[in-house]
Amino acid sequence: MAHEALGPPLRETLSRWEREQAHLKTSVIDWDTEAWQRDSDFAGLHRVGGVDISFIKGDDVRACASLVVLSYPELEVLYEECQMVNLTAPYVSGFLAFREVPFLVDAIQRLQKKEPSLMPQVLLVDGNGVLHHRGFGVACHTGILTDLPCIGVAKKLLQVDGLKNDDLHKEKIQHLKMGGDAFPLMADSGTILGMALKSHSKSSKPLYVSVGHKVSLGAAVRLIQACCRYRIPEPIRQADIRSREYIRRTIELANSQEAGQERGHERLREKRSPTLSPPRGLEESAGGERPLENPSPRHHS
Repeated sequence: MAHEALGPPLRETLSRWEREQAHLKTSVIDWDTEAWQRDSDFAGLHRVGGVDISFIKGDDVRACASLVVLSYPELEVLYEECQMVNLTAPYVSGFLAFREVPFLVDAIQRLQKKEPSLMPQVLLVDGNGVLHHRGFGVACHTGILTDLPCIGVAKKLLQVDGLKNDDLHKEKIQHLKMGGDAFPLMADSGTILGMALKSHSKSSKPLYVSVGHKVSLGAAVRLIQACCRYRIPEPIRQADIRSREYIRRTIELANSQEAGQERGHERLREKRSPTLSPPRGLEESAGGERPLENPSPRHHS
């Protein structure tokens, strides 16, 4: 059942969100902090996490938050958790973190309590990092609040600070020939906000990779490429697959329960309906019902 859409936040809320982003942004680390990040083969990296939130069509409130942890370099699923959640904030461009991050952080914290040995050493986030209106996207926010290395992976270019999906950008994409080819996303401010990466040789659309927290852009791009069996890196892909399947099963279960309740109500109505009297001219006997010997004649008007 669809829930009412969330209304736009108040101006005071947006101002508070902006202040929080500015405060947390000062803690972002955009260089390699782990030894495995500096190794050409990522020696020492054993667990890569992926998070995703999938939505129910036509429902602005209910969604499924998913966390998976994959082995590296095998990319086999070691851990998964999906949970239905009720979103409390509407979607506002530039403030996606306030809509989604609380549920992602909760999932990480539950994993820390249940299976600390399976905690990811790096987290891939479906969204942007420093490639953001104020330099602090959902991947940065998640990284700061979990204290994990985080990488932002977006499927579309966020057009900020002079970045445009114009003819020049599309021409650069055409020059990406092989999986692993990439070009920098240079902003008007002179800052490189991320990289456009051709993650798979058969993919015509690049991914937009940006630093989230505790990793350099170079290491981030190399790791995303190493995690791609298809266009989308496997940790995020598996989180998406599992969250969508969880939603499908949840809806099927809800529909089945609703149908069962309706059948129960129907049987109850049948029990409560009055019993019809036996037809006139019949009487009950020990052997059942039999006609009277001299029934009254029926008159037809």
